[in-house]
Amino acid sequence: MDQAEIGIFGGSGLYSLLEDAREVKVDTPFGSPSDKISLGKIEGRKVAFLPRHGKNHQHPPHMIPYRANMWALSNLGITRILGPCAAGSLQPEIKPGDFVICDQFVDRTSGRKDTFYDGPMTTHISSADPYCPELREMALRVGAKLGLQVHEKGTVVVVQGPRFSTRAESRWFKNMGWEVINMTQYPEVVLARELEMCYLNISLITDYDVWQDKPVSHEEVMKVFNQNLENIRRLLFNLIPKVQQERHCSCNSALKTARI
Repeated sequence: MDQAEIGIFGGSGLYSLLEDAREVKVDTPFGSPSDKISLGKIEGRKVAFLPRHGKNHQHPPHMIPYRANMWALSNLGITRILGPCAAGSLQPEIKPGDFVICDQFVDRTSGRKDTFYDGPMTTHISSADPYCPELREMALRVGAKLGLQVHEKGTVVVVQGPRFSTRAESRWFKNMGWEVINMTQYPEVVLARELEMCYLNISLITDYDVWQDKPVSHEEVMKVFNQNLENIRRLLFNLIPKVQQERHCSCNSALKTARI
């Protein structure tokens, strides 16, 4: 049976992380995942890699099959998810090329399938602290050791996409004091919690959004992301061996008090 310990979402530039990789197709009650899942090893740990948008970037943010993606990884036995993503900065001290290990999110999306529990069992999952504290602490330690510019916390505001923000929206988000803007963190993180999986956000800052007057372009986002791809790889490659086998966080008991 195909099994893994740790799941990674990300783009094609991360495929080469895996040793002895092979692809598997996983069917789910929620349709097909974004693409086939690559299984392999990193420093002896069994890892599964799933391209969030598909190998050909065929799924825009609002059309990603989030439920199928998370269900498929859970079905492989995965209990921890590492979610690197490109993101914009909403504050001047958070610069392109920096990393933010987010601890909160604000959902500004609309109409996304964001729960596995549509009935008859009513489930109210807590989102008070949506990101795994154990994984966050590990990522911060590893980032500091590698000499990366890592911000220890931040709130990511998740917009619907696929369009970028207006100037008015971006300035509003900035004035609210939020640090990061992204299109994919919701519902990815809450779906992981509904399956009692640990989730870590690693936001790579690619731009200043549009509050700083320069419009955001996909070309510029990908340029900065690719320039920093080696730092993402270093962070993941050094983090994965340090992820403990046993979990001592509350992520693995998230359903305990969630059901009526």
